[in-house]
Amino acid sequence: MKDYFKLDEWKIIEEGFKPGENRFTESIMSLGNGHMGMRGNFEEKYSGDSLQGTYIAGVYYPDKTVVGWWKVGYPEYYAKVPNATNFIGIDVRINGEELDLACWQVNSFRRELNMEQGFLKRTFTAENDAGVQVAVSARRFLSMARREIGAVSYSITPLNQEIELELVPYLDGTITNEDANYGEVFWKASLSKAETGVGEPAGRGCLALRTKKSDFLVAAAMEYKLNKHPVEITACQEKKYVDNSIFLTAKPGEEINLTKYIGVTTNRDYPDDDTISQARSRAREARNAGWQKLFAEHSRAWKDIWDEGDIRIEGDAAAQQGIRFNIFQLNQTYTGHDPRLNIGPKGFTGEKYGGATYWDTEAYCLPFYLNTRDNEIARNLLLYRYHHLDKARENADKLGLDGALYPMVTMNGEECHNEWEITFEEIHRNAAIVYAIYNYIQYSGDREYLADYGFEVIAEVARFWEDRAHFNPRKNKYMILGVTGPNEYENNVHNNWYTNRMAVWCLEYALETIDYLKDGYPGSFQKLWNELGLSAGELEKWRDMIDKMYYPYVEDLEVFEQQDGYMDKELKSVAEIPEEDLPLHQNWSWDRILRSCYIKQADVLQGLYFLSDHYDLATKKLNFDFYEPRTVHESSLSPCVYSIIAAEIGYQERAYELYLRTARLDLENINKDTEDGLHITSMAGTWMSIVHGFAGMKLKRIAGEEKEERILSLEPFIPEKWKSYSFKINYLGRILNIKVTSTGSRVTREQGEPLKILLEGEKQKI
Repeated sequence: MKDYFKLDEWKIIEEGFKPGENRFTESIMSLGNGHMGMRGNFEEKYSGDSLQGTYIAGVYYPDKTVVGWWKVGYPEYYAKVPNATNFIGIDVRINGEELDLACWQVNSFRRELNMEQGFLKRTFTAENDAGVQVAVSARRFLSMARREIGAVSYSITPLNQEIELELVPYLDGTITNEDANYGEVFWKASLSKAETGVGEPAGRGCLALRTKKSDFLVAAAMEYKLNKHPVEITACQEKKYVDNSIFLTAKPGEEINLTKYIGVTTNRDYPDDDTISQARSRAREARNAGWQKLFAEHSRAWKDIWDEGDIRIEGDAAAQQGIRFNIFQLNQTYTGHDPRLNIGPKGFTGEKYGGATYWDTEAYCLPFYLNTRDNEIARNLLLYRYHHLDKARENADKLGLDGALYPMVTMNGEECHNEWEITFEEIHRNAAIVYAIYNYIQYSGDREYLADYGFEVIAEVARFWEDRAHFNPRKNKYMILGVTGPNEYENNVHNNWYTNRMAVWCLEYALETIDYLKDGYPGSFQKLWNELGLSAGELEKWRDMIDKMYYPYVEDLEVFEQQDGYMDKELKSVAEIPEEDLPLHQNWSWDRILRSCYIKQADVLQGLYFLSDHYDLATKKLNFDFYEPRTVHESSLSPCVYSIIAAEIGYQERAYELYLRTARLDLENINKDTEDGLHITSMAGTWMSIVHGFAGMKLKRIAGEEKEERILSLEPFIPEKWKSYSFKINYLGRILNIKVTSTGSRVTREQGEPLKILLEGEKQKI
C-alpha cells in the first residue's frame, strides 16, 4: 500500500475511488474527540464493502465467555465496544433514485483528512444510468471544544439538468457489530422521536438506545439547517430509527447545502432522566452557534494541541506525514478529561480488541501524554488503575494469589480476556503499571502522588510478585514459572527474562518508595503501612528475592536468554522465511509458530528499554544483534522499541528504517490489517522513536552532592535525509523546545524555572 495516499505534511489524501480499499481508507480517515468517534464512512448510502463504525467512550457490552473446558480463574465475560447509533447519515435520492457510489459511475473522487484542523472532507462527481450528473462536497468534524457535539456540512449540486432532490438526515440505531457472537443484538430502544415544523428549525430528531446487560444509555439528537426553503418535509420514527425527508428542486449549478448538527450524551455523565434532554440541548446549542463558530472553536483547540505536541521534520515528507498522523490519532482518542476512560488499541477506529484497555497504555501511551500535554492527563491514566485496585486484588485472588494482578484486558478493572495463555500467564502487565507510576513521578515531579495513590498500587503489585515467584532450594534461586512474556509467539514458558527482571525492579522500586515516604511523608506512610498490613518480614523477603532471582543467560554469547529453553530452538533469521509466509500468524499454524525461534515483538529488548540506565551500550548491542534478526515485528508495538535501542547503540540507519515502519504502519498497511482499525497504542511508539530514540532523551543517574540523582539527558542524532527536527517536552513544570540540525542541537526553555540537563554528555544550564 505504499504511495496510496499523497504525501502532504498536514493531510492524508485519497484521490480516486477504489472500492477494494474502502475499509482500509475508512480506518485511516477516522475522527474522534475523546468522547466519541467514527470511521471514515460515507454520509450517503453505500451498498459496497464497508465497516460502519461509531463508538462512544466508556460504553461497553459484557459478552459471556464461551469455552469448551472451563478453568478456575477464567473471566466471566469478555467485553466489547458496541457499534453505536450512526448519527452522520444523510440519504440522498435524485429523481427517486438512491445516490450510491457502488451503483453510480464515479467520475472524480477525493477524500481528505485535515490533521491541522481536525476535519474530514470528501468531494466527488457521479453519474447514473439516466445521465444525471451531480457534484457532492461533504465536511464533518467532532468538536474538540464541545465534546458532545458534531457537525456535518453536505452539499450537492446538479451539473447538467434540473433534479428532484430528497435529502434524508437520519439517526440509525439498527446497527450491528461484525464480531458479535451468534448474531446477538447489543441495544434495545429507549426513545425514537422525529419532528418537523415550519420555519426555524425545520425539523429535528432524537434516538436513545440502552445496552443490554451493562445498562448504558446513549442519546443522539440532530437538528439541521438548509440554504434553500424546502418544498416539503416529512418525519419518520421507527424502533431504533428516526429521520426527516426533505424534498427540494435544484437547477443545474445550484448548490443545495444541508448542515446537520449532532448532540451525543450518555448516562455515564448524566442521570437517566437528563441524558436525552441533554442530547437535545447539545444539538440545539450547536445549531444556534452555527458551523462557522463551532469550527473556529474546534480549530483553535487543535492549534493549542499542535503548539504543545507537534514534531516538525524538515526534509522528509513521508516521515513528517507519518508522525503527525500518529500524534493526531492519539489526541483524537484520549483527551484526559475523564479518569474513568482509557485507551483501546483501536481507539474509535474499529471493533477489534473490543475497545478495552491493555498494558499498551502504561508501557507506550503514557510517556506521550506525559511529555506533550498537561500532567493532569497522564495523572488521570494512572488514576484509572488506582480506582481499579480492588478489582486487581480480586483478580489475583481468583488465581489463588496475594496482592494485586491488573487485568490484561479490561473495561472496569475486571479481567475480561478469554484466552488462557494471556489471562493466566501474561502477568508482566503488572510491571507496566508500576513503571508508569515511576515514569510519571520522574517527569512530572508530582511526588505527592506516591503518598496519595501510587504506593498502594506499588505495594500490592510487589506482594503479587512475592507470591507468584517460588524459591528453588537446589539452585538457591527464585523463579517465575508458567508465563507468557511480551513475545506472544511463546506460551507457558519458564523464567521469561523480561518478566523476572521487571518483577525484581518492582520490588526495588517498592523499597525505594518506602524509604522516600518515611522521610518525606511520615504521617501518610505510617497510615498506609498500617492499612496495608505491611511487615518488616515482607520487606526482608523482597530483598531476598532481589538478591536471588534467576535470570536465564547465554554465557558464550553474553546475551540474556529470552526464557529457559529458547536456545534449544532451531535458531534461524527472519531473512530465511519465504516472503509468502509473512505475516506468520496469517500463514503458519500456531503449533509451528510456538516451536519456532521467531519473536513477535520486543521482549528482552523491552526490558533493556525500560531499564536503560541499568545496562551499558555493549550489553544492549549484543542483545540487539542477537534478537533483532529473529524478530518478525508482527506486533505493532515492536519496531519502535528496536528503533530506540538501535539509535542508542549507533545503528542510525536501522533506527530510521524501524521508525518509518512504525510511523507509516497504518498509512501503508504494513501488517495487512489496517482495515480492522488503526494501531492507536503503537502510535505513541512513533513519538518515542524520535524523542527517546533519535533525540536520545532519557533520565540518567549521576552522583549528586549527597546521593545519586537523575538528570534529563539528550544525546541527539539526525537521520541522513532530514535537515532538522524539533519538538517540545513538558519536564518538571518546564516547557523545553528541542531542535536538532546537522550542525548541532539547541534546547530552549519556554516556560518554568531554569534547570540543568545533560546535552551530548555535557552538563548545561537551560
